[in-house]
Amino acid sequence: MAWKRREVAERLRPVRTAELEQAGRCNPNRTSFRESLLRPAGLAVISEIKRRSPSAGQIATLPVATEQAIKYYNAGTDCISVLTDEKFFGGSIKDLWEVHDLLGSRADAPGLLRKDFFVHPIQVLEAAEAGAKCILIIVRCLSDAEMRTLFDAANTAGLDSIFEVHNEPEIERAVHLGARIIGVNNRDLAHFRTDLGISERLIPLIPKEIVAIGESGIWTVDDAARMRACGAKAVLVGEALMRAESPDALITAFHQI
Repeated sequence: MAWKRREVAERLRPVRTAELEQAGRCNPNRTSFRESLLRPAGLAVISEIKRRSPSAGQIATLPVATEQAIKYYNAGTDCISVLTDEKFFGGSIKDLWEVHDLLGSRADAPGLLRKDFFVHPIQVLEAAEAGAKCILIIVRCLSDAEMRTLFDAANTAGLDSIFEVHNEPEIERAVHLGARIIGVNNRDLAHFRTDLGISERLIPLIPKEIVAIGESGIWTVDDAARMRACGAKAVLVGEALMRAESPDALITAFHQI
């Protein structure tokens, strides 16, 4: 987060309400990210484009993000998460633009999440301009005032927000701010330990009207079934799909849970 604040500082400027509204209107996909998650009767799948991570190192060599995006789309994924952080995850905002250019105008376009470390509304504007329908708000990394600013900017641009949490107080903060989607990260960001029991403990505490997502550590159908059993409406899966020879088979299996 310290690095991201320095990185974003180079392009900081006031973001006008009219800019956010205009960026949101330019997206041809009128289905919200939340609606995409609610569309399937069973478990919804957010398939992630993830070249590397601090915990896993190099995951996949992917010259262009669209190679993976078209696999996810053909498999019927509900949403696609595009990691746009370059330093730690090997992505870029260009990846998001290219995936949106490929899929955004299709009638059944998956909702696009810009996955990054959000600290300022300028990033929200960039996300909307690149075709995202959702941003990520990491609760443990931000003050309530910062989260409110990001959430308001996203709402103005017509974007949803995933509030990512890891413990009970973070759920309370997200709910207080009006979260409509909460993702429970099973990975402890301080120590990189992953435990699906985190979701099993926390998701039942999330109010039913809020869409709950199980994130991290989901490799198998059994893992996804555990998320579904504790009340998750969706799972966010990255590394397992990036490493799979046939990501379509895994996405299809998750949908059937």
